[in-house]
Amino acid sequence: MELDQDVCYRAVKGRDRRFDGVFYTAVRTTGIYCRPSCPAITPKRGNVTFHRTAAAAQAAGYRACRRCLPDATPGSPDWDVAADVASRAMRLVADGVVEREGVDGLARALGYSTRQLNRVVTQQYGAGPLALARSRRAQTARVLIETTDLTFADVAFAAGFRSVRQFNDTIREVYAASPTDLRSKAAKRRRLGISGTIHTRIAVREPFAADALHHFLAVHVVAGVEAFGPGWFERALRLPHGPGVVRVELGDRQPGYVACRFTLADARDLAPATERTRRLLDADADPVTVDQALAEDASLAPLVEDLPGLRVPGHLDGADLAVQTVLGQQVSVAAARTAAARLVREHGDPLDLEGDHEVTRLFPTPTTLAKLDPETLPMPRSRGRALVGLAAAIERGDVRLDRSGDRAETREAMLALPWIGPWTADYVLMRALGDPDVFLPTDLGVRHAAAALDLDDPAGRSETWRPWRSYALMRLWSVVLADLSPPGAGSTQTLENGDIQ
Repeated sequence: MELDQDVCYRAVKGRDRRFDGVFYTAVRTTGIYCRPSCPAITPKRGNVTFHRTAAAAQAAGYRACRRCLPDATPGSPDWDVAADVASRAMRLVADGVVEREGVDGLARALGYSTRQLNRVVTQQYGAGPLALARSRRAQTARVLIETTDLTFADVAFAAGFRSVRQFNDTIREVYAASPTDLRSKAAKRRRLGISGTIHTRIAVREPFAADALHHFLAVHVVAGVEAFGPGWFERALRLPHGPGVVRVELGDRQPGYVACRFTLADARDLAPATERTRRLLDADADPVTVDQALAEDASLAPLVEDLPGLRVPGHLDGADLAVQTVLGQQVSVAAARTAAARLVREHGDPLDLEGDHEVTRLFPTPTTLAKLDPETLPMPRSRGRALVGLAAAIERGDVRLDRSGDRAETREAMLALPWIGPWTADYVLMRALGDPDVFLPTDLGVRHAAAALDLDDPAGRSETWRPWRSYALMRLWSVVLADLSPPGAGSTQTLENGDIQ
């Protein structure tokens, strides 16, 4: 996929932040690469080239600009829109699959040979999976160097490097500075908290409706595995090397960033924990483009104006979300919370992790749930069978919810299971697989919002909202979610989820 050189240069001249993370500008005369919004003097047109990824710029021999920190941008929103093999590979690279399983393991997860995958990814992003993973390691390491007091050996380990020497060589090559130089020149430094806890940040594009995202997460909180408070949300999750707790600070924050705290049993899980948190925040979205498109609809325009930058909340674990979605079929949000909390209490593992957090258990694994007798579950038999059947399908690998699978194939695999309908499958695609173009015409919340907005035929109208129907859905839900309260706050309305079959 070729970049439009003229469009790229206009974005650089205008220092347009919307393109940060979409492409990178490499300047021949200085040997550095920048984000489009870099405040430095705009280079001459003949002196620049454009690259889709930081890894591609690094592979071409350029080092990262110390002023605009181009490696700290959000990812490209095109990855979620396209959802092709290269995009799925990029998301798995960010999740640390190359560090854990190598490029061969990445290729197996996508159903390609290593040679085919290298060719496809290089054609799309200008660098192969190994170079992309190296760039990600360098970015993670730089954030840890500048925001924590971890020793450099611990930084190297947490970022995924195999040796301190490899870490030092990579940092010097990418940033033209030693780890000591980067740390000493950092304007602000955060102290490391208790053992196993890392404070860092995730870049997001503005505008960012943080309060609305916090309210959505709080309304859907599952006691035991999740907790919330003023401006913050946390969740316990299973990571490749052990348990962890993710906490995001959505209240008082620095524009362009969300502060995060990770409590990890194993520091090697920092990269996958960070990537999954990015999904939760929908950090790679381009809110300006989405809002402009939806504002063309007269019914949605006032909603966009009132709440710019509304995100589609992702999830930290696709399998957990799928189970929670089945529990929420045709019941109120409050009832779904109660059912999920009971499942966690009775079948989830205790969280054996020291630290300052309020969560106490891990969500039950698909393996555990697949062994349950659906007749014994405290829910309608059809829902119990759907839950156990889905868990078994996830365990077998028939349904893949780690963002490595094709969305259409995942949807078909879910719909092939008993008692799984379009509402469940599409909701999972939207939140677990990051599909930006999902609409739920049978959802009761959509019907309430359509009535409140005097919106006729929302299903037909939604065709004009492509490819951003998920964001339009969130706009409609925002009308009714405002009347829902988190647990303990006394909701003024109940809202039912679920498939109508």
